[in-house]
Amino acid sequence: MEQPTPEQLTGLTDLDPEGLRAALLAAVDVLVEELARIESRAVFPAIEPGSLVPLFPKAPPEAPESLAAILADHRALVEPNATQWQHPGFLAYFPTSASSVGIVGELLMTALGQNTMLWRTSPIGTELEQVVVGWLRDAFGLPGSFDGFLTDTASTSSLIAIAAAREAAGMDVARRGLAGRPELGRPRLYASEEAHSSIEKAAMTLGIGRDNVVRVPVDRELRMNVGALEAAIAADAAAGHRPIAVVATLGTTSSTSVDPVAAIGDVAARHGLWLHVDAAYAGAAALLPERRADFRGWERADSIVVNPHKWLFSPIDASLLLTRRMDQLRAAFSLVPEYLRTLDREGAVRDVNEYTPQLGRRFRALKLWVLLRWFGLEGLRRRIRHHLELATTLAGWVDADPAFERLAPVPFSTVCLRYAPPGPAGETTDEREARLDALNQHLIDAVNRTGEVFLSHTRLDGRFAIRVAIGQVRTEARHVERAWALLQHEAAILG
Repeated sequence: MEQPTPEQLTGLTDLDPEGLRAALLAAVDVLVEELARIESRAVFPAIEPGSLVPLFPKAPPEAPESLAAILADHRALVEPNATQWQHPGFLAYFPTSASSVGIVGELLMTALGQNTMLWRTSPIGTELEQVVVGWLRDAFGLPGSFDGFLTDTASTSSLIAIAAAREAAGMDVARRGLAGRPELGRPRLYASEEAHSSIEKAAMTLGIGRDNVVRVPVDRELRMNVGALEAAIAADAAAGHRPIAVVATLGTTSSTSVDPVAAIGDVAARHGLWLHVDAAYAGAAALLPERRADFRGWERADSIVVNPHKWLFSPIDASLLLTRRMDQLRAAFSLVPEYLRTLDREGAVRDVNEYTPQLGRRFRALKLWVLLRWFGLEGLRRRIRHHLELATTLAGWVDADPAFERLAPVPFSTVCLRYAPPGPAGETTDEREARLDALNQHLIDAVNRTGEVFLSHTRLDGRFAIRVAIGQVRTEARHVERAWALLQHEAAILG
């Protein structure tokens, strides 16, 4: 079937059904071919910053161009210069897997073109979201008292939760603001030293400020120290500050450590603080009944975030925000101008825009509905278990090699390690750490330059750590084996 010509695109109407079918088939061919040959590409392209802009015209075209020309440029300019997040050797950060069925769901979602800001603007978008939220809540083993909705990312979900915590503390900021109100003191948030930076960004955005995010020390396993949390809250209250919320993390970004959320919940309850649980990455593991012990206590949270686009193989973006206090989320964001009022159904349905900073919303529930039905919970569990097994195997290899050391426990599917060969006689601790930091920076650069895998790094207790994050739906045992072989090979070259 022929592709649409520029002449067909110059009219005032959109493509006819046959033209759209031809365009979609041509685009699907490109997509499928790219995924089929993705292992032949470098996970990270061998390019330098600023090298791509000159490849494109400085001005947009005045006349329409053919889809054939556009897709040819996509193949030549876009595909080879992208970080290949869908590559099975992508072991950096937390993978965002666009599973095949997720891509199908994304296409259906896009074509339907729903804006789920009101029930009236998308009845199916509003109500299917309630269905999908209920499915996921139950699959995670959480009680029916949790309700919620879908946002773009955990950063937005956590921001919404903290805004709700601010209202729940009686500050009435949504109406009166923060400025010129010295009676509020300084609102304080508490999170561990390993908590995600999105918590500080939320504080920046909400006017709380980064200085009022109290970073609580962690223990040897990089978990929040509950005694230190209690002491920090008491000290702030005595100083006239205003504690409002505690953030516990189940699966921190750097090492996937697990805060003792049950004990943290006890502290939050004693002080009347909102408890927000960031399980953006590791929450998916709660699908496994045998792993529920890691999540003991999260059912007491006021809010929880889990990202299906991390470890449930949904294309980005899809973040699940659950809460037992929908009323407080509504208090933080509800604003209904006349043009959005639907008096005939007021109170009968939920218009989700009243619970979020955004008005317009994508129909994310559709792609998750497709994905959950395609995989089934057991299909998702099998893949998550496989990733957990691969991480355990890699951790065993690291522990067995005297030239390497593991820098954190491996509760889920991320392994933090470093190359640690012996140094010269008389080397001080500071000298050793500086030497190993530099050595491991060279090591990760060398491994990533091979293009076969892509690893990321962090710092744990001040030490440079290489992260191997296993979670891409296409990753198999052979890819993890290859990553380990490359680490050993490049380390031997470095000496």
